[in-house]
Amino acid sequence: MADAERLRSYEAFAAQARAELADVTQRMDALRAENKVKTATYRQLFATRMTLKDIDRRLAEHGL
Repeated sequence: MADAERLRSYEAFAAQARAELADVTQRMDALRAENKVKTATYRQLFATRMTLKDIDRRLAEHGL
């Protein structure tokens, strides 16, 4: 795989991770508005959001 292809793949991954982070955050906000912050779904989304935030932070540290 050429360097340009690898960069495009990483950029696509970064965009996908950030889109998923936005979606998870939106879903959490909706549950929070319904006062459902103690549900299993909310807690699973919380864990997913933490993972995605860490991925986003690491990508940003590397300029992606």
